[in-house]
Amino acid sequence: MARDASDLAQRLGRNAEAVCREYLSNGRREGRYWLVGDVQNNPGRSMFVRLKGTESGKGAAGKWTDAATGDHGDLLDVIRESCGLLDFKDVADEARRFLSLPQPEPGPQPRPRPSSAPAGSPESARRLVSMSQPITGTIVETYLRKRGITALHGTGALRFHPRCYYRPDSYSPTETWPAMIASVTDLDNRITGAHRTWLSPDGSRKAPIDTPRRAMGDLLGNAVRFDRATHVMAAGEGIETMLSLRMTLPHMPMVAALSAAHLAAILFPATLRRLYIARDDDLAGDNAMASLVERAQAVGIEAITLSPRLGDFNEDLRTLGIDALRAAVRVQIAPEDVARFMQMAA
Repeated sequence: MARDASDLAQRLGRNAEAVCREYLSNGRREGRYWLVGDVQNNPGRSMFVRLKGTESGKGAAGKWTDAATGDHGDLLDVIRESCGLLDFKDVADEARRFLSLPQPEPGPQPRPRPSSAPAGSPESARRLVSMSQPITGTIVETYLRKRGITALHGTGALRFHPRCYYRPDSYSPTETWPAMIASVTDLDNRITGAHRTWLSPDGSRKAPIDTPRRAMGDLLGNAVRFDRATHVMAAGEGIETMLSLRMTLPHMPMVAALSAAHLAAILFPATLRRLYIARDDDLAGDNAMASLVERAQAVGIEAITLSPRLGDFNEDLRTLGIDALRAAVRVQIAPEDVARFMQMAA
């Protein structure tokens, strides 16, 4: 493995500028170096990559140093960090893909070894979130606006990763697509998981792959949160569903549980007194709604169901328009919440 890593690092070093343009696209060339914010491809100038140099050793092409942190490495590290990969095999596969090298013949399967951040764990979810960037000015904004969602206040839980790792199954090659990353948090705002929505390169739609949405980490009871809930909160399944509802209730805290099963199991803030449940119009949505109503009422929380006219609130927004959606929601919420949460949307 060490020899394979050394060979790949040298091959990448011979194409250092092309590697930087691909994986550190937020940087730029200055003289003999590529300058960027950090190895996760954030904008800035503290990290510099040597574009010309020897094949190996301290002055080799592809070696980099982050002056802000003291971290250093080679272009395999750049691929690992910018793509969010954990295992060397995945890093090597991605490097070979970039270099157009043949993939190695599969050998005997090694015995599994414990990992400090196993795939799908909360640790790997936190790492993915930290490697992503704010959505402002990215194709995540383009994607959401294509879905009719233009109110993006309080969406700090959403992030953007330009090259998020995707593999259809364990037998398929690695792919990378831009993605909307949503952090899943508990009631203390600790990140426990992440949700990925892979997007087309122009942000016009979801990526043309078999499963463009996947979640990782500990999800049960937790959610993607838009503003911090106190006495009143709305909860539903999908991110786009809840962001559509926020178009009509811009000041109401909301959470997206990511599935019907997880919606039924969300944890309640200790201060919560009224819960709005944004149901999806299907059997799973009805079952989740019924379970959540029962749980809320058992602990003294008033539960009010909000129903879409079509399949979900994003479909209502895109098909019927914001005025029709606002009018439909207005008659379903408590009168005192109309003035409190809809005042800017009236």
